[in-house]
Amino acid sequence: MATTPFQHLSSSPPFLSSLRFPTSSFASSLTGFTSSRRLALFHLGTAIPQSELLGGKTLKLFRMEGNMLEAGTAGNMAQAAVSEGNVLEWAKTDKRRMLHVVYRVGNLDKTMKFYTECLGMKLLRRCDIPEERYANAFLGYGPEDSHFVVELTYNYGVDKIDIGTGFGHFGIAVEDVAKTVDLVKAKGGKVTREPGPVKGGKTVIAFVEDPDGYKFELLEREPTPEPLCQVMLRVGDLDRSIKFYEKAFGMELLRKRDNPEYKYTIAMMGYGPEDKSAVLELTYNYGVLEYDKGNGYAQIAIGTDDVYKTAEAIRLCGGKITREPGPLPVINTKITACLDPDGWKSVFVDNADFLKELE
Repeated sequence: MATTPFQHLSSSPPFLSSLRFPTSSFASSLTGFTSSRRLALFHLGTAIPQSELLGGKTLKLFRMEGNMLEAGTAGNMAQAAVSEGNVLEWAKTDKRRMLHVVYRVGNLDKTMKFYTECLGMKLLRRCDIPEERYANAFLGYGPEDSHFVVELTYNYGVDKIDIGTGFGHFGIAVEDVAKTVDLVKAKGGKVTREPGPVKGGKTVIAFVEDPDGYKFELLEREPTPEPLCQVMLRVGDLDRSIKFYEKAFGMELLRKRDNPEYKYTIAMMGYGPEDKSAVLELTYNYGVLEYDKGNGYAQIAIGTDDVYKTAEAIRLCGGKITREPGPLPVINTKITACLDPDGWKSVFVDNADFLKELE
């Protein structure tokens, strides 16, 4: 799934106001596109309003009109409750995997050079669309059908990225943190934390930054099938977020750790153990309820066997659907998109359709 270039966003929040948009109609822009390019137009759907938070009810069984409360029959309510339980239980057993993380960069070639030479990633595919003034590239440590990868998007002329304060970092597992840091330094990269044990633990870590300032935490581990192992996002209510990702996304709470000395708490969420799969690290900083999301980080794509049931489960948990489930025009890849309680976006992609896209 390729990210939508800025030029094809149907609405623009403030951070896009300075960018130029084409005057040609959206429909006509599809003519002559390859399937991957068509998919690029729809992946993000509508731009994420920075202030948009979730406020929906978990399950709407009642409707208020004036002072009159209308309700369905007891039988209908019982059926709805059973349906809710079935959908949420299904979400726990659905075949899900984090596919890729999407974000924008200011210089695609420079970023790819850093990722391949310093972080050891491989370029999996690249797509340049000069007539639409954007390009994207997928990089990772293995093929997309079995590994979590990054999708970088560069919009022509947009050379500076505002990362904001909400995005935290990506995590990469390496066998020798000190050796990786030395390589980053030799290539002119920026090291923001020298190698050493994590505070309050024994795991050796370090932090480095890519050319746009995205932080990467290097974690010293034994060889793993999923080196790109973490995406850290900050949230305003950790318990609320944990509940949402457990029920709506079917993720498992792998561990939770409070650090009162440093005034933050983290929760690791995912579809498998941390040493073998990519996980989502949610961080709550004491007293901080909202964050600036900037215009860099976009979303995580997750595979599912049924986008329709996925969207239903998200609604039942109070989530907001930003793109109704269904096939994309022309290519028929089925997706649905949503926002979590803090406004972080995720896109669910039909597993079978995703594999076809990679052919």
